[in-house]
Amino acid sequence: MIVEDDPGSNLYPMPINAYGKNEVFVGRIRKDFSVDNGVNLWIVSDNVRKGAATNAVQIAELLAAGNE
Repeated sequence: MIVEDDPGSNLYPMPINAYGKNEVFVGRIRKDFSVDNGVNLWIVSDNVRKGAATNAVQIAELLAAGNE
């Protein structure tokens, strides 16, 4: 996880910058006034690498282990 949160320098996570990377980028971290102890934040990642690819590997592992 990489924190990119510097509004003064216009530094915050952008999906285009996460393309092709394994890291998850977090920024625009702010207090959420709608709930006690809440936090709002912006999270971006390469969803194909972090989502679909991970799911494919996990399904293959289950099939290889015989747990259909």
